[in-house]
Amino acid sequence: MSTIQPAIRVTDLKKSYGSHEAVSGLSFEVAKGEVFGLLGPNGAGKTTTVEILEGYRARTAGEVEVLGLDPGKRPRELREQVGIVLQSSALYVNLTVREALSHFASLYPTPRDVEETIALVGLEGKEDSRSRTLSGGQQRRLDLALALIGDPELLFLDEPTTGFDPQARRAAWETIRSLRALGTTIVLTTHYLDEAQALADRVAIIKDGKVVAEGTPEDIGGAKAHRSRVSWRDEHGALQSVDTDMPTKLLNELTGEALAAGREMADLKVSRPSLEDVYLDLTSETVDESV
Repeated sequence: MSTIQPAIRVTDLKKSYGSHEAVSGLSFEVAKGEVFGLLGPNGAGKTTTVEILEGYRARTAGEVEVLGLDPGKRPRELREQVGIVLQSSALYVNLTVREALSHFASLYPTPRDVEETIALVGLEGKEDSRSRTLSGGQQRRLDLALALIGDPELLFLDEPTTGFDPQARRAAWETIRSLRALGTTIVLTTHYLDEAQALADRVAIIKDGKVVAEGTPEDIGGAKAHRSRVSWRDEHGALQSVDTDMPTKLLNELTGEALAAGREMADLKVSRPSLEDVYLDLTSETVDESV
């Protein structure tokens, strides 16, 4: 059994607001160096959970360790090792990109090189541009650069590509992959299921303050992920699909019927449910969006 301490350990985490329990006994671990996706609909409790991990919100009960420390105590040692990209942030609008990064770098004991950070997030050529002149996508890149300038061991990314065009999203994905290759641990919250599928080593789906599924994007959902989906077009050209635990038996029956009738089964395909399929199945009920 491995004795390597995880980057994050959460055990029976609870957070209540009066009689409302926003987080209801959440437990999970994030290994060092992995990209961990925290998924869930609005109101599921993921934002509350992330804020507790970041040290910005107190927990009601349970145990939380981030890089071996209790974030609830806001230790300086932890803050020096963590970078955070919020959904939105207010920048010093009159500072240039280089000035903003140089200022933030001065706050850390061992910061990343400013020029290296600019290159990592793809802001070359914008070093002397004031932040107020940057496009929305460029401002998000600067948000990421500011989170990286302290050379963090752990990075929280909260909806990092919201509002990006497809090309900018792909560029951001490559940056995240580059950070993972450097050994940075990343906690990613996103509503884009294709983003989680493409980037995360493992994901946890949260519903009503509890983890309802956890694993790799390919295997998420336990038994559900082992079901197969058989799809085809019927004699009228309509697309049909059936989820089954026994795809071989179903294929034998379907193809036998088609052969007996002397017709082809167009677009016949066997596939496993995607992360999005499982996510929608697990979170289909309406939740309170106030949290």
